[in-house]
Amino acid sequence: MLSVLRGIPASPGIVVGPVHLLRWEVPEVRHRLVDDSSIEQEIERFHAAVERARERLRLLRARTEAQAGPEEAAIFDVQLSILDDGELTNSTIALIRQNLGAEKAFDIVLLEWRQHFARSSAPMLREKVGDLTDVHIRVLSILLDLPDHDPVDVPRGSNTILVTHDLTPSLTMQLDRECIAAIATEAGTATAHVAILARSLGLPAVVGLRNALTALHGGEIVILDGAEGTMVISPSDHEVDEARQRVAEEEGRADVIRELALSEPVTRDGVRVVIRANVDIPEESDYGASSGAEGVGLMRTEFLVVGRASMPDEEEQYRAYTRVVKAFAGQTVIIRTYDVGGDKLPVGGFPHEANPFLGWRAIRMCLDESELFKVQLRALLRAAVHGDLRIMLPLVVTVDEVRETRQLISECIDELAARRVPFRDDVPLGVMIETPAAAVACDTLVRDVDFFSIGSNDLVQYMLAVDRGNANLAPRFTPFHPAVLRLMAQVQATGAAHGIDVCVCGEMASQPLAVFALLGLGLRQLSVAPRAVADVKRIIRGVRAEVAADAAQAAMACSTAREAEVLLRRRLRAELQL
Repeated sequence: MLSVLRGIPASPGIVVGPVHLLRWEVPEVRHRLVDDSSIEQEIERFHAAVERARERLRLLRARTEAQAGPEEAAIFDVQLSILDDGELTNSTIALIRQNLGAEKAFDIVLLEWRQHFARSSAPMLREKVGDLTDVHIRVLSILLDLPDHDPVDVPRGSNTILVTHDLTPSLTMQLDRECIAAIATEAGTATAHVAILARSLGLPAVVGLRNALTALHGGEIVILDGAEGTMVISPSDHEVDEARQRVAEEEGRADVIRELALSEPVTRDGVRVVIRANVDIPEESDYGASSGAEGVGLMRTEFLVVGRASMPDEEEQYRAYTRVVKAFAGQTVIIRTYDVGGDKLPVGGFPHEANPFLGWRAIRMCLDESELFKVQLRALLRAAVHGDLRIMLPLVVTVDEVRETRQLISECIDELAARRVPFRDDVPLGVMIETPAAAVACDTLVRDVDFFSIGSNDLVQYMLAVDRGNANLAPRFTPFHPAVLRLMAQVQATGAAHGIDVCVCGEMASQPLAVFALLGLGLRQLSVAPRAVADVKRIIRGVRAEVAADAAQAAMACSTAREAEVLLRRRLRAELQL
């Protein structure tokens, strides 16, 4: 029997607590026929299951509204409307009258609906696929008498460690952070969205924890160590005492970390670096502003559309952006337009694509759905009145995408002027450099944009042809490959030659060894999770830029990522006298 599960460290911290297993997937349904005398009983069983699911959704809706607000609670309205659909009821009953068991009849109808909606050309129907899947799981679980594993059904104050196969962003949005103390997933890597979100929220997390759902039992006490990437099952009293002692020691370092976070990020030879914060949701902005960060280098806006029943209107977006800008008064706030698709599915989900990371996502989707995009752009132009807001476009590969966006911004300016609402018409526009095309051709982009921001997660993924969400490939996903380092150096040099800012906002900027390398490549602006600000400043204050530059040059000349990483680590340890 396994006593320790080993995965990939995703977010530091130690938690001792009970496990909550979340199996949120459509269960298998065996083909079952019933005789004529049982048909009415099956129909009654189906009605009872639907009613129980309806009651459950109403309860969840009320709880979500009380805890998060009416807009977040509205995600359950679509699912309630699906249960109320007469066609769903009639189609299921028709199949039961053909002697199918209630669960098989419902399963067939929902599969047909999901396939039909996914193929629809109407965005409103495609958006319902995710809600249909949730209803599918919920009703089948009741009919099959499976344990209730509702995503939000965790007792308050239970210090629970959530264990699931893969926590999608839409499920993450439903979690009550007052109940969940840590996250563990079977899938994913350190750069998967769930890992990034866990770090932003300060939730310890381990990903790539294979077979965790099989090895663990609900309610079982474990020790999760997010820094080591381990989970100790049914620990001894001694192991629990030791873990709690380490937690106390971490809390004792809080004053030291706070002092370091507020220090100046200047190297030993006098080079000043700007450290900004990555922000996932507006609620993070107050914490981010007190972390020692000098503004926001990346505010993700996917929280507005993931796990929702309807798109947010201009006023809701304006309020969200304004909150962040005001929290960082007098400092730069860079807000990225929707980067949905891939592993971040918007309102109800996307149509199926064989390779979603190479598919209809980010700026491509925004330009094709220009009326939705313009709502976001208008909200951003209005929020810019309150501070130094800048707009950043994701997944740009050609200058045409920048020019089309500028045309839409121009239309938004005319519309806002006609409405006589306050806005700014000079908001800087930048792009994320996260594809090889954008990096290699950045000299063609530089004339049409105001700044670059290197998205290291996707750039490494596309450069090395390694899926960053695939746990099997995690060791091959490395930002220290000499080709990656050379390309980043090229982007930095191009930006410097044209006098525009170049920042790194991917996870790479939070890693101590990578900070040393980026400093050596000439980068002087980094954006990291608020919790990482102190550690990044510690590295910067402990090294000399000229030494880092010499090490980066040597790393770029290496033959392999391993050689480059070993070389950088040796130089950094020598510089820090470790």
